[in-house]
Amino acid sequence: MRKFKGIDKAISLLGFGLMRLPLLSQKQVGNQAGDIDYDLGLNMVARAIDAGVNYFDTAWMYHAGESEVFAGKALSRYPRDKFNLATKMPAWLIESAGDLERIFSEQLKKCGVDYFDFYLMHDIGGKTYNMAIEYDVYEFLRKKKDEGRIKYIGFSLHDKADLLTEAVTKWDWDFVQIQINYIDWDTLDSKRQYEILAERGIPVIVMEPVRGGALSNLSGEAADILRRADANASQASWAIRYAASLPGVLTVLSGMTTMEQLEDNIKTLSDFQPISDEERSILDSVATEFRALEMIPCTSCRYCMDCPAGVDIPRVFGIYNYYMTINAVNTVQAPISFRNRYRTLTESQQAHNCTECGKCVDRCPQGIDIPKSMNEIADTAAAVLSKV
Repeated sequence: MRKFKGIDKAISLLGFGLMRLPLLSQKQVGNQAGDIDYDLGLNMVARAIDAGVNYFDTAWMYHAGESEVFAGKALSRYPRDKFNLATKMPAWLIESAGDLERIFSEQLKKCGVDYFDFYLMHDIGGKTYNMAIEYDVYEFLRKKKDEGRIKYIGFSLHDKADLLTEAVTKWDWDFVQIQINYIDWDTLDSKRQYEILAERGIPVIVMEPVRGGALSNLSGEAADILRRADANASQASWAIRYAASLPGVLTVLSGMTTMEQLEDNIKTLSDFQPISDEERSILDSVATEFRALEMIPCTSCRYCMDCPAGVDIPRVFGIYNYYMTINAVNTVQAPISFRNRYRTLTESQQAHNCTECGKCVDRCPQGIDIPKSMNEIADTAAAVLSKV
């Protein structure tokens, strides 16, 4: 548990992100694939609470709007003081001032609570920042805080350090949620963003510590480096410990899909050992190997979906990135693996169907030039599939 000035609650170092819940199928549904597996999901929440996890993070758009419903059903089984619930205002959906009250009221109802412990402006980078200003979103959240409907207000950001500075200068915040992992510490300038918040004493909530699962599925030399350093530690545990070692971090969110992932995270943070200087050097070497693969920095958040042309953007990126990791160590097996995985996509979901409409670009938190990447992947797919 960690405590910070201005936050009068002890928050578990592990936060349960409800964006990647276990699924019953791979049927495409909006922001996330498949229907939520409630039996497994409820058991995971029960295990998390039993282990002392008390921070649960959801949002309006997660699982096509069903994550908040799941949160309500899962957490209603426990006393209100046993959990802290966080959700977010999707400023990009606001078309009038009345939408703020409508969305907020519906979120309370879906989650089955009278108030939210933590409430965020969701991803205020880019156009969303201007929309938040236009519709006085901050003032709305302050009002709800004064009414007791919100305990702590913050925002999440996938943008540049300059915009972060502007946001924390313009408004007063109880906390801020940013992306931190040992790849993006330098690549996306997470280091500077963290420093901006630490200098102001603003508690940090970490998202994407395992970079959408990429840092738990390393192969080749990157995996070997970690294996040589500690054969008993999971790849994910290195990434979780890296983020949790920063003293300004209030909690580290992990979007867990399996009970095994949950147990690994509980083990990692229940007997937490901060990253040492030697281990930090090891992770620097892993990061160097990871970047050499030139993979697309997609975290499978699915904010880009639905694609008007039907392309399953995150799955295409995931298949391509997996191919890149395998191809680095086994050029014989990699094309076969790519063929088998790529053909799990329907024809309409494949990269060559991208029309370059650009609607996905503004939605991508990672700033990926998705149309350009889709064209490159389509060329790669055509070349690889012609040989196997």
